[in-house]
Amino acid sequence: MEMQLDPMKDDLPLMANTSHMLVKHYVLDLDVDFKSQVIEGTIVLFLETGSRHRKASSTGKEGCQSHLNETCNIGASEPYRIPVSNASVFSSEVEYNDFAVCGKGEKDTSDKNGSHSNEEQASGISSSKNCCDTKSHGNKDFLLVLDCCDLSVLKVEEVDVAAVSGIEKFTMSAEPIDVSKELENLRNQIVHKLVTLPSDRWQEQLYHYTRCSQAPGSGQLLFTTGSWSLEIRKQGVQTPTGFPHAIRIWYKTKPEGRSVTWTTDQSGRPCVYTMGSPINNRALFPCQEPPIALSTWQASVRTSPGFVVLMSGENSAEPIQIQEGIMSWYYYVTMPMPASTFTIAVGCWQEVKQQCFTAAIQTENEFCMPFSRADFRRQKESCGHVEYPCRFQNPAAMLQSVIPYRVFAPLCLMECCEERLLQLIPQCLSAAYFTLGTHPFSRLDVLIVPSNFSSLGMASPHIIFLSQSVLPGGSHLCGTRLCHEIAHAWFGLAIGARDWTEEWISEGFATFLEDVFWARAQQQLSHDERKEQQKLKALLRWRRLRDEVQNSEEELQVLRPHKESTGEVGESGVSIVKHGLKAEKIFMQVHYLKGYFLLRSLENTLGEASYLASLRKFVRKFHGQLVLSQDFLSMLVEDITEQKESGLTVESIFQNWLDTSGIPKPLLEEGETWKECRLVQQVSTEVTKWIQANQRSRKSSKKKRKQDEVIFQKLLPDQLVLLLEYLLEEKTLCPRTLQRLEKTYQLHDQDAEVRHRWCELVVKHKYVPGYRDVEKFLREDQAMGVYLYGELMVNEDAKQQELAYKCFAAAQEQMDMSSAKVVAEMLF
Repeated sequence: MEMQLDPMKDDLPLMANTSHMLVKHYVLDLDVDFKSQVIEGTIVLFLETGSRHRKASSTGKEGCQSHLNETCNIGASEPYRIPVSNASVFSSEVEYNDFAVCGKGEKDTSDKNGSHSNEEQASGISSSKNCCDTKSHGNKDFLLVLDCCDLSVLKVEEVDVAAVSGIEKFTMSAEPIDVSKELENLRNQIVHKLVTLPSDRWQEQLYHYTRCSQAPGSGQLLFTTGSWSLEIRKQGVQTPTGFPHAIRIWYKTKPEGRSVTWTTDQSGRPCVYTMGSPINNRALFPCQEPPIALSTWQASVRTSPGFVVLMSGENSAEPIQIQEGIMSWYYYVTMPMPASTFTIAVGCWQEVKQQCFTAAIQTENEFCMPFSRADFRRQKESCGHVEYPCRFQNPAAMLQSVIPYRVFAPLCLMECCEERLLQLIPQCLSAAYFTLGTHPFSRLDVLIVPSNFSSLGMASPHIIFLSQSVLPGGSHLCGTRLCHEIAHAWFGLAIGARDWTEEWISEGFATFLEDVFWARAQQQLSHDERKEQQKLKALLRWRRLRDEVQNSEEELQVLRPHKESTGEVGESGVSIVKHGLKAEKIFMQVHYLKGYFLLRSLENTLGEASYLASLRKFVRKFHGQLVLSQDFLSMLVEDITEQKESGLTVESIFQNWLDTSGIPKPLLEEGETWKECRLVQQVSTEVTKWIQANQRSRKSSKKKRKQDEVIFQKLLPDQLVLLLEYLLEEKTLCPRTLQRLEKTYQLHDQDAEVRHRWCELVVKHKYVPGYRDVEKFLREDQAMGVYLYGELMVNEDAKQQELAYKCFAAAQEQMDMSSAKVVAEMLF
């Protein structure tokens, strides 16, 4: 039942039939085995019938039949082949070592293509038949389709929730119940009552989810896996209504699975974490990937002592010893979120603490209201999302400018985190609160992830991953990246894109708000100084966007590639993420940058204060929901029209900014205006000095040079980045100039953005003494070094190419899969 994807397009399929059934809650029960690099256990899914089936219920079986017709048309999955019986994930003999929890279980019964099934044994179907042969499959049984790949599924069974002691109250109703109803209907009724409990009973709900997830099985279900999906059916059940609403899947991940990466941290200790894979979490657990499938979850994860489990969860979990050599960690989430936002990291992390620092932190506005009293009153209005315990309705949460936070890192980076990161977090959290209001999430963990992480940061509910690259060279890069990830709590998490191709809704907002938050966090700056810094940043981003537009495929530059079809899905909920599997797309910044410039343009039209008030209004209205571009733009255009005649329309924004490639027309001339700001003018003056010094160095003798020393001014990190970019445009810089440049600014001690430009200069001018800096950068700053490999190769210099091969050989095994693929294409 697989989509036939065009291999040249690299589109990501979302196979789950969410229009027919929706997962409302996941219960994961997992063991982490570092020896075999496998996560193994069970996942229990609590389901409800989907909206399309409910609408079609009055016309009989039309709702489920449509999915069978659709999926038969788009292709067939792997044949049903291999029987599985008596699956048991946990055996009585469990072995452990320092770095492993080895859950011995069912033998992996997948074939070499990764296909699994129990269909052949259970129904006697010949393996030559495919799943669309409805005559062989008992007259068109309903199929539950989940997104799944790189998993070994061992067994699927219905869960007998009716067997749970005390569950009877969930069968009680004001209406008389037909006692003659079959047991299946009773079980589904219990699940329905459980998933629809009011939000003020969330603790009771979690308790019963746990108990129901531990209930015995009531019969195996038929299943098969293809390259992108897990398909489950119950023989004779032809509608979603009759399909079991609580199912348990026994499975294990594969070492090569693309949702998690197994590696070592900077101290050499083993670890595993979700690294923001293009395929999201479908190689971690079977799930419904489409954003519309909002669900809650809870997870118990067992590890050996010494390991710390961090996860997307509302609670700060503490380990419980369940038997000698095994610790269990438990997390839960009560706010419905897409399954793609689930994040886990297991390693020998150390919590970074500072004895006397946190209590002394006070922001200048600590006890001031961040917005008007009218804003505050509006926050008390009813929310537009599905019911859950919402912080926007919690008076205490609404006044909490800094939520509880923890920092974790490998042992060797603890001192650096204590000196820099700990003091920045409360400042940035407070700045975010005074910009947007109530924090959507109740707490925050920040983890410094291993060096193979392919980004500078990644935000998930309650947890942020940061690259080690943000730590060296002062607080600027660390602070701005932290602000960017904190912004995702509002834009990307609390408010998500209904269509993943509209990632600008997440990244454009986070890039824009990173500047706003960071300006507030730097309390010593005046208003004019903050604006100057933002203009400098705008120029840097303009240059980056210009370069990317010139060097990337046009179709990858469009922010709304589906145009009028954005947000539409197939009859069953099936859809694709356009270019979702394209390896180089992960390194592109166009969605960040064009989105940022659009929001900056709208701010200029409306005015800063009114614009931020509109953002707060949007957050209040749409938190906990999925949106499309027009939801935000329609509201903002309405606000602008109320204040001034701008001639701006949603359609004109689509045409100029979102639906076309290249640099938006309104932005083409604006790039020149930022060159007039004071900070940029300072850089231009320094560039002139360096160019003149370079010319003198090439012409004059050593004795004369000593008599003609030039005094260079101290520059901010972003000014240094711009200085080096300008110098990269010079055809020739002599070795003496490069040596002096490095010494003047101590470039090897600067932040990663500055050092990246320095490495580009080294490569361009074949400055051999700087090769050690390039090698160090490629080893320790993998999140930023990918395209340096290409620059090393393009010069066709033997030493540089040897350096590229050497660095790649050393890093390849631990490198992120997308990064390794892109670099390999450059080198070979």
